[in-house]
Amino acid sequence: MNMILTLLGAASFPGWAIALIVVAVLVLVLLMFLPIGTWFIAAISSAHVSMTRLVGMKMRRIRYRMLVDVYIRARKAGLEIDIAELESHVMAGGNISNVVNALISAHSANIELSLQSAKAIDLAGRDVLNAVKVSVNPKVIETPVISAIAKNGIELRVKARVTVRANIARLIGGAGEETIIARVGEGIVTTVGSSEFHKEVLENPDLISKTVLKKGLDAGTAYEILSIDIADVDVGRNIGAQLQMDQAEADKRIAQANAEERRAMAIATEQEMKAHTQEMRAKVVEAEAEVPKAMAEAFRSGRLGIMDYYQMQNIQADTSMRNAISGNGDGSDGKRGKK
Repeated sequence: MNMILTLLGAASFPGWAIALIVVAVLVLVLLMFLPIGTWFIAAISSAHVSMTRLVGMKMRRIRYRMLVDVYIRARKAGLEIDIAELESHVMAGGNISNVVNALISAHSANIELSLQSAKAIDLAGRDVLNAVKVSVNPKVIETPVISAIAKNGIELRVKARVTVRANIARLIGGAGEETIIARVGEGIVTTVGSSEFHKEVLENPDLISKTVLKKGLDAGTAYEILSIDIADVDVGRNIGAQLQMDQAEADKRIAQANAEERRAMAIATEQEMKAHTQEMRAKVVEAEAEVPKAMAEAFRSGRLGIMDYYQMQNIQADTSMRNAISGNGDGSDGKRGKK
């Protein structure tokens, strides 16, 4: 500034000209630093914002032009809002444009929604504008295909459409769409599972809607269920028959395993008996081998005479002949039995 004055003095300008130039320079500096344009737009839009607040916003690096535009929009819609509250919401990281648009929509639709509630909903991570839209225009939630089995074992595949309206009072802390879908699926499974025959559900699909609506499934959620419409019901597999077939197959395998076990035990017993028979035969052969020795010893000791031996041979031959005639065995068997 001193340099400018020195140059102006050196140029021999009159005093009033120098003063005018200084004022012009100061105005240019103020126009570069002060948000005059934003302040002027707010003033002519009947949404007065003090220059001090605008300068403070600029120094805090807040997007003051966007904030003022949102404030003007709210004032034009007839909302009594303090710009300080909008500024605090922006500094908290909220979406102020979404909040104000939601307030304008709610005000137009005569829906009770305060600025504090809208800010809280926005900071909670929910889309407050979409919530107001769903409150005005109900939303249809389509469930995936839900499989349920009636008491007669027939599977039904049910698809439902749930019409819901946002409950703004329960947006904070209320459950979302996933909970609605899960509860509706639970109601479908309960209704089909309590039916004696699957044809009852096919003939009266509204049984599912009535059962689900009676349970009050929207409790604790951010939505209010208006209606539940069954979009499609298809007959699936015969689960009961399949289970019986699986059980029969399992029983068959168990019986086969038991039979195989008994067969193995019978084979083992038979082999054991054969071994025992062979052992007994070996003992008999061994005993028969001792007979000649005993007879020789009897001849030497005189306890057996030659006539006694011949008589014994005649008796054995007679016994063998009788056995052969009667068919009870051959001569060898008779001899072996006699011995």
